[in-house]
Amino acid sequence: MCGLAGEVRFDGRVADVAAVARMTGCLVHRGPDGEGVWGRGPVALGHRRLEIIDLTPAGAQPMVDSALGLTTVFNGCIYNYRQLRAELERAGHRFFSTSDTEVIGKAYAQWGTAFVDHLLGMFAIVIAEHASGRVVLVRDRLGIKPLYLTEDAERLRFASTLPALLAGGGVDTAIDREALACYMTFHSVVPAPRTILAGVRKLPPATMRVVEPDGGGRQWEYWRADFTRDPDVRGDEEWQEQVLASLRTAVERRMVADVPVGVLLSGGIDSSLVVALLAEAGQTDLQTFSIGFESAGGESGDEFEYSTLVAERFGTAHHRIPIPSDRLLPAIDGTVAAMSEPMVSHDCVAFYLLSQEVSRSVKVVQSGQGADEVLGGYDWYPPLAAVPRADAVEHYARVFFDRRWPAMGEVLAPDWIVDADVPTAFIADAFARPGAQTAVDAALRNDTTVMLVDDPVKRVDNMTMAWGLEARVPFLDHEFVELVGRIPPELKLADGGKGVLKRAARGVVPDEVIDRTKGYFPVPAIRQLEGPYLQRVRDALTDPAARERGLFVPETVERMLADPNTTRTTLGSNALWQLALLEMWLQEHTGR
Repeated sequence: MCGLAGEVRFDGRVADVAAVARMTGCLVHRGPDGEGVWGRGPVALGHRRLEIIDLTPAGAQPMVDSALGLTTVFNGCIYNYRQLRAELERAGHRFFSTSDTEVIGKAYAQWGTAFVDHLLGMFAIVIAEHASGRVVLVRDRLGIKPLYLTEDAERLRFASTLPALLAGGGVDTAIDREALACYMTFHSVVPAPRTILAGVRKLPPATMRVVEPDGGGRQWEYWRADFTRDPDVRGDEEWQEQVLASLRTAVERRMVADVPVGVLLSGGIDSSLVVALLAEAGQTDLQTFSIGFESAGGESGDEFEYSTLVAERFGTAHHRIPIPSDRLLPAIDGTVAAMSEPMVSHDCVAFYLLSQEVSRSVKVVQSGQGADEVLGGYDWYPPLAAVPRADAVEHYARVFFDRRWPAMGEVLAPDWIVDADVPTAFIADAFARPGAQTAVDAALRNDTTVMLVDDPVKRVDNMTMAWGLEARVPFLDHEFVELVGRIPPELKLADGGKGVLKRAARGVVPDEVIDRTKGYFPVPAIRQLEGPYLQRVRDALTDPAARERGLFVPETVERMLADPNTTRTTLGSNALWQLALLEMWLQEHTGR
């Protein structure tokens, strides 16, 4: 629902309000409905508003609560804000707006840093205390809303997007070589706190940071998903009932808004179930949206057959959005410009174009993102089912990594390769955390709390917010994630993946949707590079900036350009696109 930016100085100087205004101006796409900048001594905050809850000026940000001595900026939505407001009113608080932003400030005044435990929602929040100069930053449990940071001995700056930080100036744009190793291993994912740029970090999910006026403070993780068994063993049918009931609650929570809420309907089971549960709850005049592309390289470019089936079954006002090929190529540059970090998934372009069209009709949508990670829908999970827990790291690497460490030198130039196998060490540390009893549990926990955050979730946030469209993801309701984390892996892997969800959905969504082959968000022209799309890739990789940077082995680039669709990553993605996308992003955002 917006974009935020700010600066906290530690050197006794007044915050640079002009820099914060520049950063805030870069967020107009996230918040086209209003702008505000606030400064008080060493702290300055900026905000761009997308009006969804409390459409009056009283809901504007930065929100100054003079009675409490607090100023708040926030991006996201607190789904239980009405219930919290009632509780806070009983505690004696008086409100001047009907916004969820004001509830955040009052909750902080009531409960201190424990206020976050009361919030159900997606959020990146910054609260400034007037009297003490203390500043609190916090990000939601699953990292649905981003918060980027750049920091030195003199100041801390933060923003909802990485490009906004760059607009403030003074950021080290050198490439972080450890982050580069992760990009080349994890399908472009760079786990928090790193980003591809050495001078930019991101607050990890489920993390709160308290910054004192002298730059000191503390940071901690306030929530963790363990993926351990439930001591009260349930049978298959009870798990199905629990899953459906929890998802029903999550979907209903995400209808809170003072504007209409639509659904991105792909035609898969996840988004179809969201539509079905809304229809079951009596939602009328629901708008649903699907996108399709022209076929290429023998791959179909749409799934309209299934989305239309679901829309007709539940009587939605359905929008089928076919994208002609002449719109796809120009959208690549717009998509790259909208990325806070380089994201290699070909469906970024699909979400970008879909969001452009959807934003003409609604400001808020629900999406089925996250179900595959939390419920075992991907094909790299079944091979882990019989793997001993002690061997989980190696087997996960075999089925998931784009390339193993010994092969990194075949692609990256020697100067860009770090001495240690950083990606494998990261997975080893993640898998070594307590909990997650089986190899599948460990993989699901890692994919839910790391890979999901910095791939599909970030992708949806960046591409929808590029057009002032807020996307809500009920499968990442943290209570739903806690529930499904306790389900035995064999129930998730059943029926070709997401078995417990498929069985729960019988009789709720059409069987044709449940029994279909798993689909993806297809963009065939990027998966099968040829013609002008291949030329765009060639231009990026042969640009003078790319040659000067020298990230990749020249002979490898030349070989892949000559045969662009043969070399694939472990999961079947186009390896050439992975290289080109990084160069496109660097050239767009660092100017070199």
